[in-house]
Amino acid sequence: MIIIKEKIILRKKLEDYYSEIFEKDLINEIIEVGSLRFIPKGELLIDIGDELTHTPLIIHGAIKVMLEDKGGKEIALYYLKKGETCAISFVNCIHKSYSIFRGIAEKDTEGIFIPIQKLDEWLVKYKSWRHYIIDSYHFRLLELVHSIENLAFTHLEDRLNDYLIEKSNIMKTKILKTTHEEIARDLNTARTVVSGLLKDLENDGKIELRRGRIVISNFLFQNGVSKEHTSNPY
Repeated sequence: MIIIKEKIILRKKLEDYYSEIFEKDLINEIIEVGSLRFIPKGELLIDIGDELTHTPLIIHGAIKVMLEDKGGKEIALYYLKKGETCAISFVNCIHKSYSIFRGIAEKDTEGIFIPIQKLDEWLVKYKSWRHYIIDSYHFRLLELVHSIENLAFTHLEDRLNDYLIEKSNIMKTKILKTTHEEIARDLNTARTVVSGLLKDLENDGKIELRRGRIVISNFLFQNGVSKEHTSNPY
């Protein structure tokens, strides 16, 4: 009875979004082999060096994907959001390799986890799955290119603006509960530099700094860095 109830819940959550993307037979297979998992905000989903046995389909929430250099410094690359999967983890699963990224729940997140044994099979069996994975690769590649462009060509103040706008959109609030240290880690820079730039934004009327919080004004959105070229096809 418990298993039947879990499958009913899984079907409802899956069909609320993915029914527009996947064939009915594929949805039935996902329900059969998939498992629903809740990841609280701040919890580690996957760490560097972990063996990958499943790939997620995000139902709601957001996972921040980060890369770490040999010195232990981190940089945030992109977010996995509703309707998305991690194409890079998909490759790791297929080749039975280990994760080169760290994934942390930016907010309370729920996902359906699919065992790697099904991934290859579905590529051949289902056209919608094949298109979904190819589109995911394309979108992730654009995001990675955007991250490289930011690091190489974009001034840090513009990267900070972009970061605050994206985080606000993901969290669906203009009041961000974050620290200068966290922002500095995500942008791979010094906390003192971030603090100075945030103070400049406050002086310009774009944000308001509070204890452990940053309040974003509409003025920042109106003058933010556009990311239209990396819009998610989903």
